[in-house]
Amino acid sequence: MFWLILAITLWGIFHSLLASPGIKDVFRRAFGNGFIKFYRLFYNLYAVLSIIPVLYLMVTLPDKSLYEASAPYDYMMRVGQGLSIFFLLVAVVQTDILSFAGLRQITEGETPGKLVTSGLYGYVRHPLYTFSLAILWFSPTVSVNSFVLYLALTIYVLIGIIFEERKLLREFGQEYADYRAITPMLIPGLNVAWNK
Repeated sequence: MFWLILAITLWGIFHSLLASPGIKDVFRRAFGNGFIKFYRLFYNLYAVLSIIPVLYLMVTLPDKSLYEASAPYDYMMRVGQGLSIFFLLVAVVQTDILSFAGLRQITEGETPGKLVTSGLYGYVRHPLYTFSLAILWFSPTVSVNSFVLYLALTIYVLIGIIFEERKLLREFGQEYADYRAITPMLIPGLNVAWNK
């Protein structure tokens, strides 16, 4: 358990550091704007590759079952996961899939982002996180190790949202403040006042 928690913590620290504007500026000064065009793509590759050791530990370390949903609930949870995957892909497309992947930056360089407030973003401010977390928590079979991972990722997302919201306020100013005032953070219909 200790090694799994340590691996998740290290992954979260490095993932956050590499996402920070300060570290990006360090890379810009060190390698120039030509390198920065590839930064998002490299960041995405790092995020995927660096989670593999965490998943390896989750699967190989001693573990025991925490719960297993029985029929028909397991089917309902799998449908929930399937719908969450679908809506996650829709949200990625809405944010501009080429920019999300880091490919548009290679050809066009860094361009100012556009605030998306329609579609799924009209229901929640962070649909990518909403549906990513739903995929985890709709798992019909959960072990102690997977529960630790899901809980850690949930905490990481909730903390990450705080920093992301600050960045979005700096980037979009009053436009984002107005959007935040009327749109729930993660759960549609949740008391919007809590999000202020």
